[in-house]
Amino acid sequence: MKSGFVGLIGRPNVGKSTLINSIVGKKVAITSNKPQTTRNIIQGIYNDKETQIVFVDTPGIHKPTHKLGKVLNKQAYYSINDVDVLLFLIDGSQNLGPGDKYIIEKLKEQNKPVILIINKIDKFNKEQLILKINEYKDLYDFNEIIPISALKKNNINTLIKVLRNYLPDNIKYYEEGTISNKTIPFMISEIVREKIFNLTEEEVPHSITCITEGIKSDKTSANINVAIIVDRDSLKKIIIGKQGNKIKEIGISSRKDIEQLINKKVYLELFVKTIKKWRDKEKYLQEFGYNDFENWIKV
Repeated sequence: MKSGFVGLIGRPNVGKSTLINSIVGKKVAITSNKPQTTRNIIQGIYNDKETQIVFVDTPGIHKPTHKLGKVLNKQAYYSINDVDVLLFLIDGSQNLGPGDKYIIEKLKEQNKPVILIINKIDKFNKEQLILKINEYKDLYDFNEIIPISALKKNNINTLIKVLRNYLPDNIKYYEEGTISNKTIPFMISEIVREKIFNLTEEEVPHSITCITEGIKSDKTSANINVAIIVDRDSLKKIIIGKQGNKIKEIGISSRKDIEQLINKKVYLELFVKTIKKWRDKEKYLQEFGYNDFENWIKV
């Protein structure tokens, strides 16, 4: 049995969460076309007869503008210290940038296999791919370079086969059928946050977080309450929308995904709270779970 931990690192919005969801076969990490969607270290768990791979999805590395941003960067750096293999994801349709070069310098400090994953190959041709491979080969001696499309699941099986070669012989860390180390309440709150990302204006998502405050369920249905935390009243008005239309839209879209997650009829209640400057207050970062990044580490 091959089993181990694989860390994903890269700039924001390169497809790390999409890749984990594609491999696991179920949504365990939220996705959006807006950067800095991932705020917590997410573990997605792949199982087959020969292998268990625990994928660690990290927040994208970026220049922080508040205390939360600093915590997210710290999470990303911390997560790469105790994995067996590192996957450095890039968006192959984008130019090499200062952020990529910065991450490569960090990778040089690691004494472990590093695989370059060139994502979004459905967006460019083979000639461009060859140029991209050569560009990155000149910067770092990667153990492997694998082009993929996480969204269309191109080359995912190849990636799994390659990873097996770098994992130790080991016991399974999680029981068969486990797809994530995250709790159902956490995954519910993340689904709601994803819908806010996709249904509101650019400035809104980065100033909010979501907390599942209550779940009452029986065999066929669940009543769920989720608090949407904003840092100013103007955002509260945007999320609620005219005559409550926006929050209703967020709720309908969220409910569909939550029902797929828990396989029950869902009655979802959303409400909005204003906590000014919560992203810069240690108390709330702790309360909302942004400083517990040490808890994911394997025993």
